[in-house]
Amino acid sequence: MRPALRRGLRLAALALTLAAGGALAQETLEVRLQAPDELRPLLERHVRLLRQEALELPEEPADRSAMTRRARREVAGLLATEGYFSPRVRFDRSDARAWLLEVEPGPRTVIAQVELQFVGEIATSGPGGSEYLDLLRAGWSLPVGAPFSQGGWDGAKQALLDAVAARRYAAARIVDSRAEIDPESARATLRVRIDSGPTFYLGELDVEGLEHLPVDLVERYSQLEPGSPYDREALLAFQTELQNTPHFGSVIVDIERDPTLSSAVPVRVRVTEALPRYAGAGAGYSTNTGARVEFSYRDSNLRKRGWEFSSGLRIEERRQALFADVFLPPRGRDRDSFGALYEASDLEGLKIDSQALGAARTTLRGDIETQLALRLQHENVEPSGAPSRSTNTLSANWTWKKRAVDNVLDPTSGYVLEFQVGGGSKTLLSDQDFLRFYSRVARYQPVRGTDVFILRGEAGVTLADSREGVPQDFLFRSGGAQSVRGYDYQSLGVKEGNATVGGRYLATASAEYVRWFQPQWGAAVFVDAGDAADTRADYDLRVGYGVGARWRSPAGPLAIDLAWGHQERSLRLHFGVAVAF
Repeated sequence: MRPALRRGLRLAALALTLAAGGALAQETLEVRLQAPDELRPLLERHVRLLRQEALELPEEPADRSAMTRRARREVAGLLATEGYFSPRVRFDRSDARAWLLEVEPGPRTVIAQVELQFVGEIATSGPGGSEYLDLLRAGWSLPVGAPFSQGGWDGAKQALLDAVAARRYAAARIVDSRAEIDPESARATLRVRIDSGPTFYLGELDVEGLEHLPVDLVERYSQLEPGSPYDREALLAFQTELQNTPHFGSVIVDIERDPTLSSAVPVRVRVTEALPRYAGAGAGYSTNTGARVEFSYRDSNLRKRGWEFSSGLRIEERRQALFADVFLPPRGRDRDSFGALYEASDLEGLKIDSQALGAARTTLRGDIETQLALRLQHENVEPSGAPSRSTNTLSANWTWKKRAVDNVLDPTSGYVLEFQVGGGSKTLLSDQDFLRFYSRVARYQPVRGTDVFILRGEAGVTLADSREGVPQDFLFRSGGAQSVRGYDYQSLGVKEGNATVGGRYLATASAEYVRWFQPQWGAAVFVDAGDAADTRADYDLRVGYGVGARWRSPAGPLAIDLAWGHQERSLRLHFGVAVAF
């Protein structure tokens, strides 16, 4: 045989051998799992043999044995994290290319004993004494009889440490923790020892990051008292309040957890300043006042004093407004502001043109807000078909408001209350003596999970010899979205010529049920009733009822309502934002 021919045959044989070897290497192995349903997701997610869709079958028996040993270790380790310490794990390899992994977890370990020990100041002179320690023990999340898991064990320790460190004991730490497992009896004994360290007392603010804003601006927002015990929630509330101002782009409030500083630990405030000036534009529509466009301008560091200047122009079909306000930095819980307003409207045949200067002090205590305001106002009123008139008023108004709801923009439970009292006097630049009282309430009651039942009511009275000389802001009209639906906006009031003007009495009520079919979409049914009048004898209850659609937008639930006005025998569409006032 020729040499060249022999070489060709050898190469062909080698190629066939490589091809055969490649074919063997490409053979795949299927591994099926037989395990309790509650453990299948854990095993399928973490055991490598079960994760791989195309698993190559090892050629050598030793490699296959190593593969099964590794899988058994992985299964045993995973089951141990869930409290199964005596599992039975075996492979059925009777089918060379389709193995069966059988897992019997055995009994799950349960907590048989829990020992929580506290040392440090919390155990000797902490507030509440033994009662406080009993509360900490009662809050332990892995009680006797609960199943053991590594995640639950780690979470319980961290939750206990967080509870101790949240108030007073900022340097608290776990000095010892043990979980003693008896696999034969499937019982666990847990021991945790926490050293609270000393009580931390707050010192002065240590502020970094101010460049253009006044150095005392952060201090004016602070409600933290030097010498008061450390409270993590109070620091987070301070951080949130600073972050919600237009002054700062980011805020971090914290302390150094060094026991040597516990007697007066500095409160570290790290800020980055936001861009002080902002201009914006927007557009919208409501059935109350029609289409609108608006423009705004804000300067959060007016005159480099940290004053907030806010101005805007709003142009609506039936109402226009131009305003400018200045908000001074707070002093404790109080915040002062002053501003000017020009407003014009043409609603239900009544044209109003007013200019006002005002100043206010707003006080916020938790979810209760109060405001005392003074306002100097000139108003021109032109009722269609009746004589025009003008009024001058210096008024004072006090407002008390409580928002006890789960979400201010989209409340589903809780309530909102508001009370107002205000007035003016002839002896103090007003054309008429008057005193106005007003209140409103809204109750949000969750029903069947996500549904909401809403009750709303308002009432008001203006004490005066007559409505003449009283500004329209201190009288009452009703009707429209967020009032008595089925009637035009501010169409319920006193007839003067061809116009509807404000009266001295008001009372309205509403009941609404909102069914949320999806997280963002819902439907509502409602009934409204009320009226505004100049005397109690003229009060005539008007009723409206209907159905609507709801969409949860970033600005709050948008409401589209179709309402029937019972007295007027008319159908009206109302569109607006359904938010808590």
